[in-house]
Amino acid sequence: MKIIHCSDLHLDSKMEANLSKEKAKERKAEILLTFCKLIEYAKENDVKIIIIAGDMFDKKTISVKAKNIVKDAINSNKDIDFIYLKGNHDECAFLEEDEIPENLKMFNNKEWTTYRYENIAITGIELGEKEDYEIYNTLILDKNDTNIVVMHGQESIYEVKDNLEIINLKALKNKNIDYLALGHIHKYKQERLDGRGVYCYSGCLEGRGFDECGEKGFVLLNIEDNKIESRFIPIAKRKIYEIKIDITGCNTTTEVENKIQEKLETIENTSLIKIILIGKLEIDAERDIDYLVKKYNEIYYFVKIYDETTLKIDYMDYEKDASLKGEFIRLVLTQKLTEEEKRKIIETGIKALSKEEVI
Repeated sequence: MKIIHCSDLHLDSKMEANLSKEKAKERKAEILLTFCKLIEYAKENDVKIIIIAGDMFDKKTISVKAKNIVKDAINSNKDIDFIYLKGNHDECAFLEEDEIPENLKMFNNKEWTTYRYENIAITGIELGEKEDYEIYNTLILDKNDTNIVVMHGQESIYEVKDNLEIINLKALKNKNIDYLALGHIHKYKQERLDGRGVYCYSGCLEGRGFDECGEKGFVLLNIEDNKIESRFIPIAKRKIYEIKIDITGCNTTTEVENKIQEKLETIENTSLIKIILIGKLEIDAERDIDYLVKKYNEIYYFVKIYDETTLKIDYMDYEKDASLKGEFIRLVLTQKLTEEEKRKIIETGIKALSKEEVI
């Protein structure tokens, strides 16, 4: 039997932290389309079950469009069971009781619930109701079954007081778990749980911000003869990158542009990219960040550039400089300011003294 493990879809997320209203709206639609693409993959590859390990939606208020797309997708695929465990972002049921399709299976936060498919048992509980010790002590699994356990929360090997979204991995060891399907962390991760099983975060289907870089997708499980083989399947429409570029020695915008171009050669133009410029520059080095942002936003889907360079300044170089520039730099260097504040003031001052435009 083939099973998909996904989580953290965050459908209906606003997507406005970095993007314009138009692109935020587009990305919001793309996340819904990626969910539909996952279902198409399931149909084409004879997948019988899709496990959604929490945070299908992003907030309490769900748009009619998102609700209908999800409901219609489930209703239109009766041959697939959708096993949905609510996460910390899923604050309410998105369907009324009389709207719930027969192939949508859900859990609760009061007791472990199990769905059986011959000798495959899929068991889960939503966190937030019971204390830690009750959750783990009441999990009883048959050693002869292939056991998949579904939970949503932050992994920990310790018991954590007063935090019901923590999953105590130590308490789940030696419970006859073959595959612990987790949600909450937005990056794919799979490691040994104990001698028998593994725990796995599938990560999200689409990255939404620059804290969610890397490949995004789902996990495909293939179960034969009580053995589980798992494989990560990338599916995201767009990739998100954060790239640091050392521009030490660059003195012009063109030289900085060449450095950036080298780093972006292998990156798809459909990507969202955060560029961080680092290194030490001469005081009179010229670079136009606004120009670079505009240039690369015409090539890639979205680009933002942060200038975190420092100035290569030796106080002694200007100790006896009789020029206005030398006097200005000496004055700034003696002030009780952070290095970043000094850099910005000196750069602005040098531009003004050179009769360049100061923004």
